[in-house]
Amino acid sequence: MRALFGFALALALLPAPASAQSAADSAAIRQAALDYIDGYYEGSGERMERALHPELAKRIVRTNASGQSMIQQMSAMSLVLVTRAGGGRNIPAAQRRSDVRILDIYQNAACVRIDAAQWVDYLHLAKWNGQWKIVNVLWEVPAAPAPAPAPR
Repeated sequence: MRALFGFALALALLPAPASAQSAADSAAIRQAALDYIDGYYEGSGERMERALHPELAKRIVRTNASGQSMIQQMSAMSLVLVTRAGGGRNIPAAQRRSDVRILDIYQNAACVRIDAAQWVDYLHLAKWNGQWKIVNVLWEVPAAPAPAPAPR
């Protein structure tokens, strides 16, 4: 009896198994990322809003002329409004990229990289009320290529 009690106690103390990543989660994460980037290209505020958590923060680190770093930030609402106002519709179709890579999924959190037209977005998504929503975006633009040295 004591052995059975000990076994039951040991089982009760084991951590609960984590919910495994499902194909449905991967598809929903990819769809949220595509609603975000393709919605921007299309100027579709509806798609953009569907992808974002209302408390989203989109940030980029900029460096001013004196070499000081600063963070520029957009909220979900400002991103939706920019998208509704035209977003990336002026970006030629040949330059539009929507390369989505899911980097990691752990329970209700995911990290995604989007290689877009002229920038890279790193997205953090959360499963919020059963739907995958983008809660953070950190983005970067490629550095301008260095000028070619003058011929000697």
